[in-house]
Amino acid sequence: MKRLISCEFNIDTACVELKFSDGSMISIDTIAVENEVADNMYQRSELDWLIYNAPLEYADLILNGDPEKYLKTVTVYKPFEN
Repeated sequence: MKRLISCEFNIDTACVELKFSDGSMISIDTIAVENEVADNMYQRSELDWLIYNAPLEYADLILNGDPEKYLKTVTVYKPFEN
């Protein structure tokens, strides 16, 4: 792989796609990732925010980071009050 030239969320495939200057591509199946690491709607919401607003950071987290540790750190649980 060479230099990264684009990183974006493809809504048709539900994948974050990274394209490189040598023509290679990495496609991250966001649904599979959510099913594997997110335990509840709050964690899914955190991942969804990254997917739509910061796909490069999402890709870095999934490929190089620890998504479960990240979710435990940033997820805020706000139960409904009656």
